[in-house]
Amino acid sequence: MKILLASADLDDITWAAANGFLDGVMTTHALLREQERDEREQLTEICRLVDVPLYVTAHAVDGEDAYRDGKELSRLSDQIIVQIPLIEDAIGAVRRLANDGVRVASLLVFNAAQAILAAKAGACCVVTPIDHLDQVGHSGVETVRDLRAAFDASGTECDIIALRPTTAMQFAECALAKADAVAVGANILRHLLVHPLTDRGIDQFLSELARHHPAWTTA
Repeated sequence: MKILLASADLDDITWAAANGFLDGVMTTHALLREQERDEREQLTEICRLVDVPLYVTAHAVDGEDAYRDGKELSRLSDQIIVQIPLIEDAIGAVRRLANDGVRVASLLVFNAAQAILAAKAGACCVVTPIDHLDQVGHSGVETVRDLRAAFDASGTECDIIALRPTTAMQFAECALAKADAVAVGANILRHLLVHPLTDRGIDQFLSELARHHPAWTTA
């Protein structure tokens, strides 16, 4: 399972890449605005910094405007995957961009029927916000599992991105549900490195180290 970093912060991206945690970068309008810089310059800088797919959201949901913006974004770099919400007004843009050779991710995919339609329109991947599903009483992980079963049963070639798992258990469940990728923020990624027993284990490790190799602990 690939890891997409949901961030536009260059320090976070550099940290994730240096530790082998970066298979792609997923941006949103909000994340780009946080940096208070020109959006296109930020995207170009990210592409120069890391050689991974960069997911960028079009600035429109109207079909014609989404198509035009998607084409402009794709010209910035061949690393860019244009993100377009799965709604009727914009589905034509997905088809046109895919026919032009532009990779498109369909956002806001909440069930298998939507996922299959997105793939039929030409999306290379679907993005399922599992946190939003959980908030309304549905299981985000079960939805990912349903999407995988539907794609496998129909022979559909389309990746599934699980957006925003919030715990270590949910992260692992996304892998078991056969998500192709998860998208998480840097704070969640760092949190995944820690377990409730980590501090106790470190204390024991340092205690044993001091007992058997005192010179190492005082150097």
